[in-house]
Amino acid sequence: MRSLLWLVNQNSITPHVWTSRAPDVYYPDICVFDLDPSVDDADMLRAAALALRDLLDELGLPSWVKTSGSKGFHIAVPLDSKANMAESERFAHTVGALLVRRDPKNFTQEFHKVDRGTRILVDTGRNGWSATHAAAYAVRAKPGAPVSAPCTWQELESGKVGPRTFTLRNMAARVEDVGDLWSGMRRRRRSLQRPLLKLKLSKVV
Repeated sequence: MRSLLWLVNQNSITPHVWTSRAPDVYYPDICVFDLDPSVDDADMLRAAALALRDLLDELGLPSWVKTSGSKGFHIAVPLDSKANMAESERFAHTVGALLVRRDPKNFTQEFHKVDRGTRILVDTGRNGWSATHAAAYAVRAKPGAPVSAPCTWQELESGKVGPRTFTLRNMAARVEDVGDLWSGMRRRRRSLQRPLLKLKLSKVV
């Protein structure tokens, strides 16, 4: 509670967090992929999120999804905290590169918007040292006060949920209805050793 009060006093609207936590700040317990679309195309964005989910599943990694509260979706993989920050960052970047290689028409890793065209940026830079991402349940400083909220893959697949579906006004009812959809994430933590080996064998690493 004291930390939240400090953030309020700093006029913070959207808290951003690391992929690791104290005391092991060099060893992340989550790997984050940020899908950032260049154009407003719900079908394209949904297909991109599902393609990333399926690729992670191929690598033996369960994934969770949340709305960004902005334009895209955040996909998270829980880790066992044995890989260091550099290994997690390399893994995320390599997965992004493989996704781009499979579908260069719709995916890119070009950071500058002018170089993206209509493609979706697979932003894996959230996994480097000192990098941050919007925390789950964080309110975004945008019209309507959208919330970056956990959702299910079924909701995303059916089109029931978009990047700004949940807001400060409906979030309380949402949590009361479905609970914390990310509460069981840490029970399914995974090692990156085998996924990195699979990527190496696929000659992407």
